[in-house]
Amino acid sequence: MTVSQTLPQTDLEAAAELNSLARVIAHHNRLYHTEDAPEISDADYDALVRRNTAIEAAFPHLVRSDSPSTQVGAAPAAHLAKVPHARPMTSLDNAFTDEEVEDFVGRVRRYLKLAEDEPVTLTAEPKIDGLSCSLRYVDGRLVQALTRGDGAIGEDVTENVRTIADIPQAIPAPGVFEVRGEVYMSKADFAALNARLAQEAIETGKEARQFANPRNAAAGSLRQKNPAITAGRPLRFLAHGWGEASDVPVETQFDMVEAWRRWGFPIADAFARVPDAGAALAIYRTIEAQRADLPFDIDGVVYKVDRLDWQARLGIVGRTPRWAIAHKFPAERAQTTLEKIDIQVGRTGALTPVARLEPVTVGGVVVTNATLHNADEIERLGVRPGDRVVLQRAGDVIPQIVENLTRETPREPFIFPDHCPECGSLATREEGEVVIRCTGGLICPAQRVERLIHFVSRHAFDITGLGLVRVEEFFRDGLIASPADIFRLHRHREALIQRERMSELVVDKLLAAIDARRDISLERFLFALGIRHVGEITARDLARRFVSMAGFRAMIDAALKVRAETVPALGEPERKFELRRQRAIVAAIDTPQIGPEVADALLDFFAESHNREVVDDLLSEVTPADTVHQTRESEVTGKTLVFTGTLETLSRDEAKAQAEALGARVSGSVSAKTDLVIAGPGAGSKLKKAQDLGIRVIDEAAWNDLVAAS
Repeated sequence: MTVSQTLPQTDLEAAAELNSLARVIAHHNRLYHTEDAPEISDADYDALVRRNTAIEAAFPHLVRSDSPSTQVGAAPAAHLAKVPHARPMTSLDNAFTDEEVEDFVGRVRRYLKLAEDEPVTLTAEPKIDGLSCSLRYVDGRLVQALTRGDGAIGEDVTENVRTIADIPQAIPAPGVFEVRGEVYMSKADFAALNARLAQEAIETGKEARQFANPRNAAAGSLRQKNPAITAGRPLRFLAHGWGEASDVPVETQFDMVEAWRRWGFPIADAFARVPDAGAALAIYRTIEAQRADLPFDIDGVVYKVDRLDWQARLGIVGRTPRWAIAHKFPAERAQTTLEKIDIQVGRTGALTPVARLEPVTVGGVVVTNATLHNADEIERLGVRPGDRVVLQRAGDVIPQIVENLTRETPREPFIFPDHCPECGSLATREEGEVVIRCTGGLICPAQRVERLIHFVSRHAFDITGLGLVRVEEFFRDGLIASPADIFRLHRHREALIQRERMSELVVDKLLAAIDARRDISLERFLFALGIRHVGEITARDLARRFVSMAGFRAMIDAALKVRAETVPALGEPERKFELRRQRAIVAAIDTPQIGPEVADALLDFFAESHNREVVDDLLSEVTPADTVHQTRESEVTGKTLVFTGTLETLSRDEAKAQAEALGARVSGSVSAKTDLVIAGPGAGSKLKKAQDLGIRVIDEAAWNDLVAAS
């Protein structure tokens, strides 16, 4: 992720970027703190925060009420009880260079008006990558445990915390004392947990649940609804701070940490007291060198002013204490040789280049592969097999190539394939996209499982008893490879009965459910094919326009012929030819709401002989019914409707059917083209957008009256 280094020049530019940063940072806060599923690295997140801080410093009159600089964490999860913290759980400012650490000590000295020769003693400790937790003891007994939440309100995880062996159930402290620290999972325990979950998935036939990294594993384990699940996870705890306290029996941070050690709390082995910034930086270098060998993940070193009376005077500004700072590690890098570039095909048809590397250790992990993202990234880096490259583990998780050390050496360019390496079908890139996709769809081995799951889904063939797990099992065992194979499963009846969890009754019910779908509406048939951009509404529009499968195929053949016969005129600019070609194809398809993007996707699909063969095979087993569409005139005929919120007397499908019977088109999103919004309880952003655009809004009762009157 690249963040601009140039500040905005005007209030308007600054306000716009601050608005964007507030939304983006809030989004990533929620993913990290609430959903335990971060999308970006810590370094990229820090860059966003630093950018926000820099703009606010340059334009202080534009600081927003919801500024990320005033926020801590994210809103607590819905399934856990919310409890206010007695004292807010703050976060730390970050330093990325030695100079910033020295500036921190200088700010402390200036704020306290200390003489230049008066030492500022600090403590230094590893910044562990875990889930922050506050443990509340009353008269020595553990009574409550809260996560950080948004800093003011946390999640009650008391019963789950009681299962963690590292945490004492009682401490020798009178009154109230809140010990704060990190719940984490060691690297070895994380690997063992993922291996166990994978084995359990194999044994039970359920989808494997794998954690991306130890931090996510710890957070997900601590926030379980069932404490028994938490008890089965190898969680640990390190103490590093405190919240509300009736009495603090010491005068320094170091002595407080030593008291926790005596009370039975684990403390980081590398915790130390140092006399000045220079010694603190030496500790940083030592911990950085040992980082790969530590049993847990860390992303920096935390420095705190040692004297507690100075901490009290320094206080907190915004959401961060003036007396502490986190010195973050740079992303670890290493050099290696790129041996070859493979193209992998994902379950949605995306072609992703993968760098195969000479093994190299980065951040304590042996790396042999790295993503190259897409064809544009290969071109940007100029990489070819044999190049010497610099590798980085972004956020210490995802390996990526950040530099090519031999790009100036003359050599042949890497040619990105224009056909799928799995099935040989054409691979195309739509305008405005960076991803190149296989058009093989139903016949591509890499996509078949995903396509089969879509084929049996609720709004496609909707086959009861044939869900994700069963489709994957049947595909893996060679029982099905194409949609038509589903309708030939009766040939394997005896083999199915012998399978685990599939009695004779279960098998016969499944086969009956499959046979019940041999007659299917044309629109469901078209949607089930999984053609890119052909969703339920587009499939319905096509079915109503061409009525029968024969009519639809005749249109496709005619449109393919038009596309083949549309060639550039002599000297015609490429852009002008492309627009002329798109207009010709759209005219050939001649269906309202079908534009160039959908038209190309349709024709790309049927241009592949493999796909046509699969469709023909399917048609030998099922019969799409001709479309009979009758509508009655109403005040919404020809208009676009959106349903949002909870419908209390209708299912969403029934309401959609009612609207279509009245000649209306139902959309899933609100835009300037929307004519009417039907809003039930809980309607959120769609309702607000409709109000902002001045679109008419009615409730469910008014909708029922409208239907009855039509």
